Amino acid sequence: MANEKIKRYYIVDGDALPDVFIRVTEAQELIDTGEVQTVADAVNRVGISRSAYYKYKDAIQAFQNVAGGRIITFRFMLRDWMGVLSTVLGVFADTGANILTINQGIPTNGVAPVTITANTDLMSVKTEELLSRLGAVEGVIHADVVAG
Repeated sequence: MANEKIKRYYIVDGDALPDVFIRVTEAQELIDTGEVQTVADAVNRVGISRSAYYKYKDAIQAFQNVAGGRIITFRFMLRDWMGVLSTVLGVFADTGANILTINQGIPTNGVAPVTITANTDLMSVKTEELLSRLGAVEGVIHADVVAG
Protein backbone atom coordinates (compact mmCIF):
# COMPACT_ATOMS: atom_id res chain seq x y z
CA MET A 1 0.00 0.00 0.00
CA ALA A 2 2.88 2.37 0.76
CA ASN A 3 4.24 1.94 -2.79
CA GLU A 4 0.95 2.83 -4.51
CA LYS A 5 1.07 6.09 -6.40
CA ILE A 6 -1.70 8.48 -5.44
CA LYS A 7 -3.53 9.84 -8.47
CA ARG A 8 -3.90 13.59 -8.58
CA TYR A 9 -6.47 15.44 -10.65
CA TYR A 10 -6.50 19.02 -11.89
CA ILE A 11 -8.97 21.40 -13.45
CA VAL A 12 -7.10 23.21 -16.20
CA ASP A 13 -8.22 25.86 -18.69
CA GLY A 14 -8.41 24.14 -22.07
CA ASP A 15 -6.25 26.86 -23.62
CA ALA A 16 -3.33 25.66 -21.47
CA LEU A 17 -3.54 22.05 -22.70
CA PRO A 18 -1.67 20.59 -25.65
CA ASP A 19 -3.95 20.44 -28.69
CA VAL A 20 -3.89 16.63 -28.74
CA PHE A 21 -5.79 16.47 -25.42
CA ILE A 22 -8.58 18.66 -26.74
CA ARG A 23 -8.79 16.61 -29.92
CA VAL A 24 -8.99 13.36 -27.94
CA THR A 25 -12.04 14.70 -26.05
CA GLU A 26 -13.56 15.86 -29.36
CA ALA A 27 -13.04 12.38 -30.84
CA GLN A 28 -14.64 10.77 -27.79
CA GLU A 29 -17.62 13.11 -28.07
CA LEU A 30 -18.10 12.14 -31.73
CA ILE A 31 -18.15 8.48 -30.72
CA ASP A 32 -20.42 9.02 -27.70
CA THR A 33 -22.98 11.04 -29.67
CA GLY A 34 -23.06 8.53 -32.52
CA GLU A 35 -21.87 11.06 -35.11
CA VAL A 36 -19.23 8.50 -36.09
CA GLN A 37 -19.28 4.76 -35.70
CA THR A 38 -15.58 3.95 -35.27
CA VAL A 39 -12.49 5.33 -33.58
CA ALA A 40 -10.86 5.55 -37.01
CA ASP A 41 -13.64 7.83 -38.24
CA ALA A 42 -13.43 9.99 -35.10
CA VAL A 43 -9.67 10.49 -35.20
CA ASN A 44 -9.75 11.23 -38.93
CA ARG A 45 -12.41 13.88 -38.33
CA VAL A 46 -10.46 15.64 -35.53
CA GLY A 47 -7.02 15.18 -37.08
CA ILE A 48 -5.11 12.94 -34.67
CA SER A 49 -3.66 9.46 -34.90
CA ARG A 50 -5.36 6.41 -33.42
CA SER A 51 -2.28 5.83 -31.26
CA ALA A 52 -2.61 9.35 -29.76
CA TYR A 53 -6.29 8.70 -29.08
CA TYR A 54 -5.64 5.38 -27.34
CA LYS A 55 -2.68 6.82 -25.41
CA TYR A 56 -4.71 9.63 -23.84
CA LYS A 57 -8.37 8.56 -23.96
CA ASP A 58 -8.43 7.29 -20.37
CA ALA A 59 -6.38 10.20 -19.04
CA ILE A 60 -8.54 13.13 -20.14
CA GLN A 61 -12.25 13.85 -20.07
CA ALA A 62 -14.30 16.93 -20.68
CA PHE A 63 -15.24 18.55 -17.36
CA GLN A 64 -18.97 17.92 -17.81
CA ASN A 65 -18.24 14.17 -18.04
CA VAL A 66 -16.40 14.15 -14.72
CA ALA A 67 -18.65 16.36 -12.63
CA GLY A 68 -20.56 13.66 -10.76
CA GLY A 69 -19.98 10.56 -12.83
CA ARG A 70 -21.20 9.79 -16.29
CA ILE A 71 -24.78 10.99 -16.58
CA ILE A 72 -26.68 9.98 -19.71
CA THR A 73 -30.26 10.72 -20.76
CA PHE A 74 -32.07 8.05 -22.76
CA ARG A 75 -35.24 8.60 -24.81
CA PHE A 76 -37.80 5.88 -25.44
CA MET A 77 -41.10 5.27 -27.17
CA LEU A 78 -42.81 2.48 -25.25
CA ARG A 79 -45.95 0.53 -26.02
CA ASP A 80 -48.67 1.14 -23.48
CA TRP A 81 -48.45 -2.42 -22.19
CA MET A 82 -48.33 -3.50 -18.57
CA GLY A 83 -44.77 -4.13 -17.39
CA VAL A 84 -42.80 -2.57 -20.27
CA LEU A 85 -41.40 0.29 -18.20
CA SER A 86 -40.69 -2.11 -15.34
CA THR A 87 -38.71 -4.37 -17.67
CA VAL A 88 -36.75 -1.37 -19.01
CA LEU A 89 -35.92 -0.34 -15.43
CA GLY A 90 -34.79 -3.90 -14.74
CA VAL A 91 -32.29 -3.68 -17.60
CA PHE A 92 -30.81 -0.54 -16.03
CA ALA A 93 -30.59 -2.30 -12.67
CA ASP A 94 -29.02 -5.45 -14.15
CA THR A 95 -26.21 -3.42 -15.73
CA GLY A 96 -25.47 -1.30 -12.65
CA ALA A 97 -26.80 1.98 -14.02
CA ASN A 98 -28.21 4.23 -11.29
CA ILE A 99 -31.46 5.89 -12.39
CA LEU A 100 -31.67 9.57 -11.45
CA THR A 101 -34.92 10.66 -13.14
CA ILE A 102 -37.82 9.15 -15.05
CA ASN A 103 -40.25 11.26 -17.07
CA GLN A 104 -43.20 9.62 -18.81
CA GLY A 105 -45.74 11.32 -21.01
CA ILE A 106 -49.37 10.28 -21.20
CA PRO A 107 -49.80 7.43 -23.68
CA THR A 108 -51.46 8.36 -26.96
CA ASN A 109 -52.26 5.97 -29.76
CA GLY A 110 -50.91 3.12 -27.63
CA VAL A 111 -47.42 4.55 -27.08
CA ALA A 112 -45.79 6.71 -24.41
CA PRO A 113 -42.69 8.89 -24.58
CA VAL A 114 -40.27 8.25 -21.72
CA THR A 115 -36.94 9.81 -20.79
CA ILE A 116 -34.66 8.25 -18.22
CA THR A 117 -31.50 9.89 -16.90
CA ALA A 118 -28.98 7.57 -15.29
CA ASN A 119 -25.52 7.69 -13.79
CA THR A 120 -23.59 5.03 -15.71
CA ASP A 121 -20.30 5.46 -13.87
CA LEU A 122 -20.51 2.01 -12.23
CA MET A 123 -22.17 0.24 -15.12
CA SER A 124 -20.86 -3.24 -16.00
CA VAL A 125 -21.39 -2.82 -19.77
CA LYS A 126 -20.71 -0.12 -22.35
CA THR A 127 -23.43 2.36 -23.23
CA GLU A 128 -23.87 0.74 -26.65
CA GLU A 129 -24.53 -2.64 -25.02
CA LEU A 130 -27.04 -1.09 -22.61
CA LEU A 131 -28.82 0.59 -25.51
CA SER A 132 -28.90 -2.71 -27.42
CA ARG A 133 -30.42 -4.51 -24.44
CA LEU A 134 -32.99 -1.76 -23.94
CA GLY A 135 -33.97 -1.83 -27.62
CA ALA A 136 -34.50 -5.59 -27.42
CA VAL A 137 -37.14 -5.32 -24.68
CA GLU A 138 -40.56 -6.34 -25.98
CA GLY A 139 -42.67 -3.20 -26.15
CA VAL A 140 -39.78 -0.80 -26.76
CA ILE A 141 -40.44 0.83 -30.12
CA HIS A 142 -37.48 3.19 -30.03
CA ALA A 143 -34.52 3.76 -27.70
CA ASP A 144 -31.64 6.22 -28.09
CA VAL A 145 -29.29 8.50 -26.19
CA VAL A 146 -30.16 12.20 -26.25
CA ALA A 147 -27.55 13.62 -23.86
CA GLY A 148 -24.48 12.50 -22.06
